[in-house]
Order: sequence, then C-alpha cells, then structure tokens
Amino acid sequence: MTGGLLTGGVDALLLLSFGGPEGPSEVRPFLENVTRGRDVPPQRLDAVARHYLHFGGVSPINRCNRALITAIERALATAGLDLPVYFGNRNWHPMVEDTVAAMTADGVRRALVFVTSAWGGYSGCRQYHEDIARARHAVGPGAPELMKLRHFFDHPLFVAACADALRAAREQAGPAARVVFTAHSVPLAADATAGLSTQGAHRYSRQVTETAWLVAAAVGVSRYDVVWQSRSGPPQVPWLEPDVIDHLDALHAQGMPGVVVAPIGFVSDHLEVVWDLDHEARQHAATLGMDFARAATPGADPRFAEMVVELITEHVRHASPRRCSQVPAAGQGVNGSPCAPGCCEPAGANPIQTTVNGG
Repeated sequence: MTGGLLTGGVDALLLLSFGGPEGPSEVRPFLENVTRGRDVPPQRLDAVARHYLHFGGVSPINRCNRALITAIERALATAGLDLPVYFGNRNWHPMVEDTVAAMTADGVRRALVFVTSAWGGYSGCRQYHEDIARARHAVGPGAPELMKLRHFFDHPLFVAACADALRAAREQAGPAARVVFTAHSVPLAADATAGLSTQGAHRYSRQVTETAWLVAAAVGVSRYDVVWQSRSGPPQVPWLEPDVIDHLDALHAQGMPGVVVAPIGFVSDHLEVVWDLDHEARQHAATLGMDFARAATPGADPRFAEMVVELITEHVRHASPRRCSQVPAAGQGVNGSPCAPGCCEPAGANPIQTTVNGG
C-alpha cells in the first residue's frame, strides 16, 4: 500500500460501479449476473445481448471508470493527498469482492467508497451498501472498514459540468430545440420507498427533477422536460413516465423542430446512453424529421474528479457539504449499513434491478 493516512485514518478510496462486459464472450454471463434470482425471461436477455453485440460486446462503462480513476488520481495529487484508488464492480470484473480482498492484502484498514450514482433509491444507493456488506463478508474479519460517500446530485461541480455539456449540445441543435432531461426509469413502487427515511424524502425522482432544474437554471433555459428511459420488466408494472421515445412523438405532434437530450441521470456513457439514446432515440427523431443532439455525460469533465476529491476532503475534515439545493440527500453508511433505518428499501421481497442493460 502506497497511501498515507489522512485525517480520520482513511488510507484508500474504492470506486464502486455497476460493471459491464468487455468482449462478446462476456455478454451473456454478465447479463446472467445482473438478473440472477429475478426470473427474467431468456428472450429478454437475448434482446439485450444483441444491443451489446452491436458495439462488439463491449460496454463503455469500465473504460470510462478507468479514465475517471486516472483523473481522480491526478486531482488527489494536485490536492496533495497520497491516496491509492481501487476499482470494483457489482456485476462484472473487477468484482468488488476481489477488490476488497486485494485491499485487505495491501493492508488497507479504512477506506472511503465513491459509487458512480448521484442519487438515492434502491439500485442507486442502498444496493451499493449491500455490495459493500457482501464484499466484506466474503473477505472475513480482516476486511477494511468501508464508508460510502454521500449523494452528489446537487454538488456545484456536478451541476456545472452538466450545464456546460448542455450548453455545447444546444449549440449543435439550435435555440429552437426543446431541452429534455432523461434518467433511468424505475418502478413507481421503488421510487416511493426511497422516501421512507428518518432523514427525509430521498426520493429518486425528486432528486433527478431538482438536478434538471439546477442545470436548466445555470444555462438559462426556462422551458424543458424531465422524462425517463430504459425501463424493463412486465408491462403491467407501472414505472416512471413519460418514456423518452413517447415524448419525442409528443414533441413532434406539437411542431417542435428539434430536441436536445441531456442524460442527467447518467454519470458516464454506457449502454443506456449509447444504445437507448444515441441509437434508438436518435433514429426515432430522424424518422420524425427532428434535429437531435445529445449532451455529454459529466464523468469525463475534470470538475467531476475534482468533486470526488472534494467529497473525500469534506468527509475527513468534517467540512460542511457544498450543495445547490435543500432537497434531502444522504447516502453515507459504514460497512454496508444503510444511511438510515428504512431508507431506500426495495419494493417487495424480490427487488427489481432498474435495468438489465446496466453497463
């Protein structure tokens, strides 16, 4: 281990993400990992596998996360912090269990965990606590203490990065194009459980809506929409709506000449961005004769890595969080414990993963 102890005894950072395949032979095993125990029909896995194979069986998510780690390492060095950064995933290699085992072998005793989700909710927050707890249990009594960092949906650096990406996309499509913010849909029941917390209403949809408002205000956009995408599961289960494709139809019917899609719910490019937006939504807009531009995701912006370092220093120095809103936020927890009793519990006995696309 090369890092030195910071204030509070922190000696490493773990970047924890969803994971994705990096070759055709990995696609089906990855999807089976994501959906294990959820009774997803094989036909659905076959359909999603074709999406990955369209891109050579490679999801961009691991590449994006490795680039983010490099940027975080640079930002840590600039801040004068000697902190090693480890990389683990929920669903594909490097698996978080293996990463925590490597951290233990390296002598890490107490680490912070940055997860690649800005939001509350089961899949975006609580399930990462479960990942941490599972990894520590797999390693055993010698596993390091792990503390998940807080939600960052309204951090000023996150908002600024998203705002600049939206400005650039609007320049491509022109001022008449409608701004549409998108995030991953979840079942309505799952969204409701995100508000069951003694710390306040950490509802996923409320946080997404707040970020969209903050970004739109920063850019000077007064008219915009918040829509949802990438839903999966049986059609009789209600999910957050409207869907982005249906919304394109509605805008076309209103005579809108173009659309700027801002994937506010996604930290980096992965399958829901490059397939559901860049491929399906773009093609659908073309069939309607509408101009289409897509804002970049914020993970590649240098300010995103700076934000991660700020979250670290905020934690170890007990500094007041920098936030742009008063919408309730939490996300922190030790060793896989949720941040508050009842917060972001899954809806029902068999929690629904927000997607089988994931990476």
